[in-house]
Amino acid sequence: MFRLQEHSATPIYEQIVEQMKALVAQGALQSGDKVPSVRELSTMLLVNPNTVSKSYQELERQGVIITVRGKGTFIADTPAPRMAHERMAKLKDELNRIAVEAKHLGLARKEFIEMVEQASVEWWRDES
Repeated sequence: MFRLQEHSATPIYEQIVEQMKALVAQGALQSGDKVPSVRELSTMLLVNPNTVSKSYQELERQGVIITVRGKGTFIADTPAPRMAHERMAKLKDELNRIAVEAKHLGLARKEFIEMVEQASVEWWRDES
């Protein structure tokens, strides 16, 4: 389910956030699915429960998961509109950063667009 890279520059809690969002994007986790508790996931991943808690707080802030007191944590239906706008702005910033890096590496515009297209095929397989 999760593959953490201990020697990555990306903090563990961010890796958990990104991988949870990837599982939702892939359809492996769907709206209403129960996710492991903080304690369960920290035991599975062999990380501090505070790290998982921080990930879950961020996922909840982004509208990816929702916690129901006494019942558990579940994949949310849809992100809150305010969060969707904030996440879209962050996505645009990240895409811009990646485009600058591609340009710096000497990629032609067409090569960069082909890379983006190839990556999008992986995530939108059911759309032509």
